[in-house]
Amino acid sequence: MDETSDRLDAHDEEVAANAGADPEAFLSVLPHFYRGSVSQTTRAQDRLDRTTDWAITLIAALLSIVFASESMPAYLLLIGLILLGMFLFFEVRRYRFFDVWRSQVRFIEENVFANVFNPADVEYHPNWREKISDDLRQPTFKVSYLEALSRRVRRVYALLFVVVGLAWVSKITLFSPGAQWTQAAALPGIPGLVVATVLALFYITVFLIAFWPGKREAKGEIHGVEPGHWKEVDEKDDKRQ
Repeated sequence: MDETSDRLDAHDEEVAANAGADPEAFLSVLPHFYRGSVSQTTRAQDRLDRTTDWAITLIAALLSIVFASESMPAYLLLIGLILLGMFLFFEVRRYRFFDVWRSQVRFIEENVFANVFNPADVEYHPNWREKISDDLRQPTFKVSYLEALSRRVRRVYALLFVVVGLAWVSKITLFSPGAQWTQAAALPGIPGLVVATVLALFYITVFLIAFWPGKREAKGEIHGVEPGHWKEVDEKDDKRQ
């Protein structure tokens, strides 16, 4: 039984090696791998968007409850901040997995399909096949936890945190006319001034995380790049026509 298994393993390795050495066989396998990577990327993106949708739905429901009556306490919004932090924790993890699949897709696009359309820069990554092979054998995250956290806060959660913060300030001032803001902001056993100070420190931390000046490791080249002129007709081509 072991000898048969060893023969099958050796045969599988030989078939895979032959497919990698034969350009036609390799090009027949490549589209299947690309479609699989795109499918995994799409699924990861859907899971990421679903977390964001739940976070937005939560904040919308919480705001409608808090401002439905003057008797509703402001600390419900603080509970909303805690729940947002939980959603952010899940989303950072999902974003790191999404970036793994996106990196493979973009690596194939820039090293295979880009060269098919214009082979002027064929050796963009001369050892791109080896890099993909190593990543398939031992997958690794391409982006650190801190960078993923910074990107998700800057792109999505910073605005949600700001909305909740403004709602909290409005609740303890404009919508609590019968008490001072320190009384409206207070928690059982915690003065309102202390609560406000802790919130101020929290938002300073959020601001620092959002604009963390680290080097970008996440794959993707759209953000921070000037708009291109993709479909404009070249003057030389226009003269030829």
